[in-house]
Amino acid sequence: MNIYVRYFDHEALVYSADELLNFLTSLPDVELDEELVENVRDYVNGNLMYPKRYKIRPRVYFILIKTTAQTMEEFRANKKQKQSLPPEMTVMSKKELRSTMLTEQQTGWYYCSLTFKRVVMMGNSGKFSYQDTIFSAFLRGVSGQDCYDKIVAHLKGRQDVDYRSQYPSARGSRFSFEYVGEVLTDEMVKEVNSSTY
Repeated sequence: MNIYVRYFDHEALVYSADELLNFLTSLPDVELDEELVENVRDYVNGNLMYPKRYKIRPRVYFILIKTTAQTMEEFRANKKQKQSLPPEMTVMSKKELRSTMLTEQQTGWYYCSLTFKRVVMMGNSGKFSYQDTIFSAFLRGVSGQDCYDKIVAHLKGRQDVDYRSQYPSARGSRFSFEYVGEVLTDEMVKEVNSSTY
């Protein structure tokens, strides 16, 4: 299995973890620490087949994609073929990808956001309605699914959240999660807070 790597306008098709690391170290803005090198090697040598994104610094990433393509031209041709698949097959692929990402085990801190249907009373009428409510938090967990389960358990246990409130599927677009690392820093919290309204 070969690896396509992209960082902004820089891209390459490499054939081993060593070639990949050589390419990354040749980029002027990329600094690799031991943990990142180990994570990249684990991905290249592991069985996970979906694309992986690695954070260099806040909002700056490089992406890795496993492929059987032997050349960059073959990779681009395969990509065009996949884009022309029937919509039903594309949707299935996205669902499978989402399921795989949810259960991928990576212990550390995650930033998660869940939009759920909260039951709220309408004024003094005594009537209730559903209102979209966003709950966001940093959580320590082992996977996206683990974080989802913790959030739902927390909300169900809160006295100010009506038991009739409804929670979306972890596989849907109303739940998002991002692994931020083994250590949660003040800078990470500030960055998220500054971009949240």
